[in-house]
Amino acid sequence: MNENNTTPVYNSQTPPLSAMLNSKLFLKASTVLLIIHVLLLVGFPSNNLSGDDAFEVIPINGGAVGPESFDFNPVDGSGPYTGVSDGRIVKFIQSEGRWTDFGFTSPYRESCGGPAMEDKCGRPLGLKFHKSRGVLYVADAYFGLLELGPNGGLANSLVSKVQGLPLKFTNGLDIDYTRGFIYFTDSSQRYTRRDHILVTLTAEQKGSLLKYDLESKEVTVVLHNLTFPNGVALSKDGNFLLVTETTNCRILRFWLKTPKAGTLEVFADLPGYPDNIKINENGEFWVAMYSRKREILSWVHSKPWIVNILSKLPFVIVRVTSYIIAKLESEGLAAKLGVDGEILKILEDVNGKTWKCASEVMERDGYIWIGSVENPFAVKMKIQE
Repeated sequence: MNENNTTPVYNSQTPPLSAMLNSKLFLKASTVLLIIHVLLLVGFPSNNLSGDDAFEVIPINGGAVGPESFDFNPVDGSGPYTGVSDGRIVKFIQSEGRWTDFGFTSPYRESCGGPAMEDKCGRPLGLKFHKSRGVLYVADAYFGLLELGPNGGLANSLVSKVQGLPLKFTNGLDIDYTRGFIYFTDSSQRYTRRDHILVTLTAEQKGSLLKYDLESKEVTVVLHNLTFPNGVALSKDGNFLLVTETTNCRILRFWLKTPKAGTLEVFADLPGYPDNIKINENGEFWVAMYSRKREILSWVHSKPWIVNILSKLPFVIVRVTSYIIAKLESEGLAAKLGVDGEILKILEDVNGKTWKCASEVMERDGYIWIGSVENPFAVKMKIQE
């Protein structure tokens, strides 16, 4: 982690609208964002439409949205479990076809549900069960790395700071059972999940891959200066670790064993912005993508003056922008990759009729579970070979 990075100061009082309208920064930023909004809507054709696949839409109860990541309890086979927008972790009861509360990441439970309350109510993202203990490990965007016992309830904190700095945007995780390590990402040192669009728009390179030792309770920085590190997946043989870089539309491979141990390389370049990555029983990887790659963002990143304007935007504008983009995105995109990064299959819902803005794809027992931070449901789809 970068000790010299400064933590942004949030002003709790929003300036009057008239003052904002008189600001040159506001006018410039509004113009830039308007152009970006229009160009982001430009779609791309696809020959990989998943139109006739058998699927089931499973609504999230309680008014929450965003089943971001999935896992099944390896001890009793129950699940899947997933974290949602109001800070709850819910469990799907297969026999009844419904979700039930399992736990939560924050004791604060008043008016939870929207982005404005995430920093108080919690926002669980990546999660993974220990294969023998029945303990569920959770990456909460605001509260860091947490754990819940077999009976659920309020999560316990494991890591909230690294090298004296608070985790700003804890995101994905995976477990190396052989070594007893949890690998997880901190996507930004400046922005929180609520303002994740700025991590992408400004191409911030302050993310980290971290490692938590289950025995010693120590946490170390494995990689730093990453560009929006997001999902994490360990290879079947434990030789390497994959980390998605959302902004760069790629997956990095960090070697843990073999003569390449300690080296980093590009594993795959992707057609979209990746979120979580999940291994299947064959050692292949499913990577979910929020949307297809937009060349306009590459152009934005090549113009320092635009990046500078965007980095100074009032947070209220950022949140409105994020909301608009999420509503206008209209496609579902995911890919299955081989052990060498080759694309084996593209799964796509071009018009977003069934699913869109994918955050995770998990394969289990002939089905895939598709999550999204935006949708109020999970999708269970039969795999078509």
